[in-house]
Amino acid sequence: MDWRQLLSTKRSRQTSGRNRDTKSTDLRSEFEKDYHRIIGSASFRRLQDKTQVFPLDKSDFIRTRLTHSLEVSSFGKSLGQNIGENILTHRKDAGFTVQMKEDICNILECAGLIHDIGNPPFGHFGEFAIRDWFQKNLPLLTFQGKTVAETLTQQMKADFYQFEGNAQALRLVSKLHFLVDEQGMNLTYALLNTIVKYPVSSLGNNPKSGNIKDKKMGYYLADADIFAEIQKETGTNGARHPLTYILEASDDIAYKTADIEDAFVKGFLSYSQFKQELECLERETSESTFKPVEQLEQLHKTGVERGMENPESYAIKNWIIRAQGFLIYCATYGFTKHYKEIMEGEYQQDLFADTFGERLMDLLGDIAYRYVFTSESIYKLEVSESIIINFLMDNFVKAVIKYDTKESLNGIEKRLISFISDNYKRAYHHHGEGKTDTQKLYLRLLLIADYICGMTDSYAKRLYQELNGMV
Repeated sequence: MDWRQLLSTKRSRQTSGRNRDTKSTDLRSEFEKDYHRIIGSASFRRLQDKTQVFPLDKSDFIRTRLTHSLEVSSFGKSLGQNIGENILTHRKDAGFTVQMKEDICNILECAGLIHDIGNPPFGHFGEFAIRDWFQKNLPLLTFQGKTVAETLTQQMKADFYQFEGNAQALRLVSKLHFLVDEQGMNLTYALLNTIVKYPVSSLGNNPKSGNIKDKKMGYYLADADIFAEIQKETGTNGARHPLTYILEASDDIAYKTADIEDAFVKGFLSYSQFKQELECLERETSESTFKPVEQLEQLHKTGVERGMENPESYAIKNWIIRAQGFLIYCATYGFTKHYKEIMEGEYQQDLFADTFGERLMDLLGDIAYRYVFTSESIYKLEVSESIIINFLMDNFVKAVIKYDTKESLNGIEKRLISFISDNYKRAYHHHGEGKTDTQKLYLRLLLIADYICGMTDSYAKRLYQELNGMV
């Protein structure tokens, strides 16, 4: 792969002549323009009311998808600077320029902002609930005398059975967010390719392959054409875009360290418990220059000496900042060490593989799972979320199966369809033009996924309550 092609500024809809006339007064790069399109979008603003871990939390400290995305954006830009400077300093690539380094930083800054933009309400459990609903109900619903599962093709069914927020993100920014026309935000292809973590379809993914790019599906059948065009233009041709590794590392650093801080603040994890967990890691990895327990104890001592009211809180929060810096170093090392493999599309692991950062990241994820995600309070929240998602899917999918067919909608079904965003319905009609009944059914089911994924946590809960007369 070549950076000149990887950093493609092409868009689905190219700049108009009118905009070219004003180019001399607009000094922004194409990737800086992407940033402003994202920041000004309603889809981005909605992330402020989508959960990261704790749904509908009243605390103003706990992270949302918005604050998480800002953190990922920040880490991505920092990693881009480190890695770009390393490529330049050590002359790893004769064609790599200072401008390319700047472009990489801008792309990663944008990618961090939109990497979760397609996620449904209630975080990753919302994804699971939608996926589970499709698996249970598509074999039961009927269309034109057959079950929906029998009507759809294998890939169409697989798209729903493996429903993914990652695939939804590409769909949202390339088709659903109506800015000027049906091209969505009309972002650059370099940016769009960066957010596709898994460049495989729902029939091509294979979690057991050992290659990180095959872990999940990265795009829907409905969006295969735009993804193929993006790949061709950027020259990735089935491989991950190199910047995707950096985006993923930024995401991992952000959420794994943030989950520890949020867990401590919410009372799921104590200082002594965290210290004990770190002691096990330090005994196993004495060769690391980063000493987790020593750092934590030193910070606790500093908190006491400074008369902090809560030296445990001071220690954990500042330890996280130091850990983030260390993990940025590990990810930079991982990318530059495997630069040739990454650029040839052959690297199969994440950037922390075979570093101390890998073991630290694994431990942080395991701590969050054991202390938070399997707790009774989180389980209760997830049961409530499942009830809301299932209710919305039950009602809206049954209505949308009849929508835009010869079969009549009843009064309630007409009202349910009217709730769906006009932009999403416009996109459905645009992309459904000239399609077969089966293809249009598939697009209508995607329409409901689009609608529900566009909901915030509060809106989903409020709509559920209103439709159940709980006003």
